[in-house]
Amino acid sequence: MSYFDQLGLAEPILRALKSKGYTEPTPIQRQAIPALLEGRDLLGIAQTGTGKTAAFALPSLHRLAANPVARMPAACRMLVLSPTRELAAQIADNMEAYARNLNLSVQCVFGGLPVGKQARKLVGGCDVLVATPGRLLDLIDQRALTLRHVEIFVLDEADQMMDLGFIKPLTRVAAMLPEKRQSLFFSATMPNAIADLGKRFIKNPVRVEVSPQATTAERVEQFSIYINQAEKQALLTIQLRAGLADKSIERALVFTRTKHGADRVVRHLCAAGINAAAIHGNKSQAQRTRALEGFRQGHVPVLIATDIAARGIDVTGVSHVFNFEMPNIAEQYVHRIGRTARAGADGIAISYVAPDEKPYLKGIERLTGVKLMPMGLPEDFAAQAKSLPAPSRAPAGAERAEGDRPQRKFRNPRPEGGQRGPAAPKRDPNVRVHPRGEGRPQGERAGERTGEGQRRRRFGGGGGQRTGSGPAR
Repeated sequence: MSYFDQLGLAEPILRALKSKGYTEPTPIQRQAIPALLEGRDLLGIAQTGTGKTAAFALPSLHRLAANPVARMPAACRMLVLSPTRELAAQIADNMEAYARNLNLSVQCVFGGLPVGKQARKLVGGCDVLVATPGRLLDLIDQRALTLRHVEIFVLDEADQMMDLGFIKPLTRVAAMLPEKRQSLFFSATMPNAIADLGKRFIKNPVRVEVSPQATTAERVEQFSIYINQAEKQALLTIQLRAGLADKSIERALVFTRTKHGADRVVRHLCAAGINAAAIHGNKSQAQRTRALEGFRQGHVPVLIATDIAARGIDVTGVSHVFNFEMPNIAEQYVHRIGRTARAGADGIAISYVAPDEKPYLKGIERLTGVKLMPMGLPEDFAAQAKSLPAPSRAPAGAERAEGDRPQRKFRNPRPEGGQRGPAAPKRDPNVRVHPRGEGRPQGERAGERTGEGQRRRRFGGGGGQRTGSGPAR
């Protein structure tokens, strides 16, 4: 009998766990699930990749299944708030897997997709709704959703919510939730601002802390390389090309501080023959989904991301994390390197430190209590850097897709038979084409810019002489 059997979870949930191979709980699951089954509020402090989703999903689904009620229109019984689209989709996928044998519906809404289509999915109501704050409020403002019937509320990655400026949306959500509910509050770090935010959602919670605050993954080897900013791209290309060639790098996640910087890195890597893709806020949802799926399946071995995606990427087999640019918020370093060394595997984190980024490194080492090991440049670095090709101007490789390439427009489109219609006649440069399709020689444009034409435009009327003795108006 497994630990989950001993907890008394519903039999359909146990079957789903068995199909996923779950037998032993993670530390946060062992501490959180019993308290949640009792209906207690919970304050969970845990780094990413510790099994938080199952920790709140399993007892919550058990409670919903044990107390079946009819679905209310445009409402949900359980609400999970997530800071990013990728993390919301990941949570929804996991909850659907756990609830596969239950008569419970799971919906996921986030920005980047048509709001009307998402609103139609909520017309009949649902049991579990996973959402990002912005899209949730969009649906509420359109009266496509109400929070009056929420029984369980989960706020995940609260510290990143604060970093992304979601404090006002969260305040609005808190005012809409019913007073009687079970609330779960999760964060990787717990500074005073996050603790104050938690007081708005949870009352007398059970505190679960499975690791010291801001600790980094134990199985991650952390290195630093001091290098000028202008040389970082060459170093990244050389290290990735060598690691992918000798199979020491399986999947690599590269973090930049800006969206444009991420796109620029992709262009350089693709020019050097490295299949890479970028994921950040300026990408469409289709592009982000395609890039992440290619990275997950191994077609795209290198993914470049900004910090907004640091906690929304749950991909096994990430062997390396590269900090192309050091994060200016020390806590973000913890979330970045938490993408590797998951599920008991080992990982390597390499940080490129420019002279002006040394204060960031000191802040990271002070926060984590870990001294990054210095690493030297590759042999013949200067010669290898000079031999690298120039970057392509347009996205290449994994960044290019049929749906993203603008179609060439012809005045006479090719018919289905395959033959293009007759060429359009050449336009006479001396003839002006008017909106009504009339052509008029350039010298006859509603009066020339001199003489009579100017007088007509200034005073109105035709070209006739003024009659009468009154003064001109």
